[in-house]
Amino acid sequence: MTNSASRTASLPRLTSDSVLIFDLDNTLYPAACDLFSQVSDLIGQYVRDTLKLEPDAAYRVQKDYFHRYGTTLRGLMTEHDIDPADYLAKVHDIDLSVVDPAPDLAQALDDLPGRKLIFTNASRGHAERVMGRLGIADRFETIFDIVDADYIPKPQQQPYDRLLARDGVDPTRAIYFEDMAKNLLPAKDMGMTTVWVNTDIEWAQNGSDDPRIDHQTTDIVDFLRNLATTS
Repeated sequence: MTNSASRTASLPRLTSDSVLIFDLDNTLYPAACDLFSQVSDLIGQYVRDTLKLEPDAAYRVQKDYFHRYGTTLRGLMTEHDIDPADYLAKVHDIDLSVVDPAPDLAQALDDLPGRKLIFTNASRGHAERVMGRLGIADRFETIFDIVDADYIPKPQQQPYDRLLARDGVDPTRAIYFEDMAKNLLPAKDMGMTTVWVNTDIEWAQNGSDDPRIDHQTTDIVDFLRNLATTS
């Protein structure tokens, strides 16, 4: 596969009315940074401490809730009425030194017209810290996080509806960038152009063969540069 490839559609022409919506983790920085493993370890610690479980039992609960509820957080809220703010603060207390500043990404964003939004299943604080580390925080108009979604994660429909309503987004003028292929499918059904950032991570591949994915790339900066040439 080339760095950037069309699948079912030509690149759209952007205007000042366009809206570029970006997932955060493993989309705007390389998946090789592996922040997810840090977060996963802290989630495991949180489950162990909160439910007073041994590591193996806590791991089973963590994964069971993730698969049944979409996030471990949602499972803990439903089954144990935990404080989501406490959870989000603790599981995102990670080392960001593995993320390098991204001046090429910042420039590529600068070269594109239209509004730019972050849409993440993580917390606003986590998003702000990662964006600050990358050097791109001031390129984005707003963040829509898991709290804004009432703790309901992508790819359930409600967060997409809430994002569009809150920020006045016309989905037919929006492009959505995401590393988890299945999270693109509701966006396409709503009328968005979809771009899959393929990281080769196995659990992010689910849905990648769906025709509702318009484009794919292994290099988001390269894709954004190509997109700028059409605008």
